[in-house]
Amino acid sequence: MAIEIGVVGPHDLVDDVAATCEEQPGVTARRLDYDHESQAPGLVAAHDATIGAWLFTGIVPYTLAKEAKAGSRPAAFVDYTGATLLQAAVRLLRDGHDPTRMSVDTLPNADVAATLIEAGLPVDRIKVLPYRSGLTSDDLVAFHKRTARGPQGTTVAVTCVRSVYEALHAHMPVLRLAPSTHSVRTALRQLLLTADNQAHEDAQIALGLVEVSGEDEGLMREAATLGGSVARYTGGTHLLVTTRGPLADATAGFAALPMLRRLADRHEIVRVGFGLGRSAAEAESLARRALSRARRIGPVAAVLSLRSDMDVVLESEAPARAGGSTTAAVIAQRVGLSVSTLERLREVKAAAGAEPLTTREVAEQLGVQQRTARRMLHRLELAGLAERLGHLQSGASGRPLTLYRLTL
Repeated sequence: MAIEIGVVGPHDLVDDVAATCEEQPGVTARRLDYDHESQAPGLVAAHDATIGAWLFTGIVPYTLAKEAKAGSRPAAFVDYTGATLLQAAVRLLRDGHDPTRMSVDTLPNADVAATLIEAGLPVDRIKVLPYRSGLTSDDLVAFHKRTARGPQGTTVAVTCVRSVYEALHAHMPVLRLAPSTHSVRTALRQLLLTADNQAHEDAQIALGLVEVSGEDEGLMREAATLGGSVARYTGGTHLLVTTRGPLADATAGFAALPMLRRLADRHEIVRVGFGLGRSAAEAESLARRALSRARRIGPVAAVLSLRSDMDVVLESEAPARAGGSTTAAVIAQRVGLSVSTLERLREVKAAAGAEPLTTREVAEQLGVQQRTARRMLHRLELAGLAERLGHLQSGASGRPLTLYRLTL
């Protein structure tokens, strides 16, 4: 697989991370460094059209770019827990600092605790401030200074952010984490898998069965917006042929089908059923299932059917985000989950606050198996109601846990 990866981070980390990436055959790296993490979204937006995937040197620039919707390519960030954090603890011991009395920013509480406990270190005096949306470098600096106060306070700060290190190093002992080679390789493997899967998925055949009352030459124009073509199928039904990539782009990630609204302005009946499959026969079978469900919904409806018995109702307009007026009943119909399940997911989201959730956490909160939680979250993601943030390694040989932020 030949791919160019954009490596984004502070100038003193980008080159080493990029060099590690280029050890992988077929990978070239474009080095995009910044002076301050706030510049990351601008770098991504400026180069997104010519980059195959994005690798960020940490979660902070990754999150800032994601929140700004600066990039459309697969993206991942280097995780600083595990080997990176253990290396930091060894270095602190070597330099005469107590690693059991450190303040750590950006990393999740549970990951810091798990890493240090595995190394045999007590964690009762470790202070951690996980990164969340809206947190600034000034907030991180204040956290480290606050936890160092008093005789029982922390004795050394550990930061993942260059600007925080620069603000603290003249005032207190501070160590800046730098990604280990192992962590970079792990993140790169996950990124390449994601990019490869997306390339295969984008090439999937997408067949649409369009049912309208009366003739409509405008279907050819609508097919063009989806990068496809249209032909007669049977009776008054038309066959629309495209692939997954253009369909995903035109529907904002399988959330809304604007052509449904435009056709409904001219016809009393407009029903669309899309099927995504690995072969034309599979896509056609799924399209028939989708059209059948659209007929049950009403005179104007569009449904996308996927493999593994998953159906997504496509709105004519983009769905309302969190805080909007979309009711649980409407969302339930769109994503094929029960209203009670959606209400429980909203409770899980409220309890988590700004923290991302793993598939395991969602499964535990709902009392379901992990594969069921993955299926639920995937449906919400397709409907634009959940955002995939990356992966969290579950253990030495365990399957990585996907991190999600719910927006329903």
